[in-house]
Amino acid sequence: MKIFIFLLCFITNIGFSASMNNIGEKGKSSEVDRVIQIKMYDNYFEPNEINIKKGETIKFLVQNFGSLVHEFNIATNKMHLSHQTEMLKMMEKEILLGDKIDYEKMKELAKTDHSMAHSHSNSLLLEPNKSGEIIWKFNNETKLEGACNVPGHYESDMIVKINFN
Repeated sequence: MKIFIFLLCFITNIGFSASMNNIGEKGKSSEVDRVIQIKMYDNYFEPNEINIKKGETIKFLVQNFGSLVHEFNIATNKMHLSHQTEMLKMMEKEILLGDKIDYEKMKELAKTDHSMAHSHSNSLLLEPNKSGEIIWKFNNETKLEGACNVPGHYESDMIVKINFN
């Protein structure tokens, strides 16, 4: 049984790593080509569309101007849909509380369920009036979106379209 669980975790991580490689990689601050500001409001982003060049490293300065917790996550549509299950679970476990994040509960639950840590380099989860940054290297021209996967937000079109020129 332990071997099966280990293999399942190993295969899952390979799949996750492979999908992460398809969307780019964590960038280095010394290689930033441009800075793009992303403003999060309740159920929309400004801007709602950005243009990127393949190979470009972008520093995203993200600020939550809304009254709710929001996420900025760089991924494919399929990855967003998969991630929404984790976000719903975070809400059900009372980690996401509308306008705040219970970081203590997040840390505790992440000990047994890593998906509750929400610690991916392509994603930020921010409370109202908080800010953060993502440095991301776009080394593929995969069809990507920046999106909020808090339950109901993606469905209300809280998406930044990422175009490659």
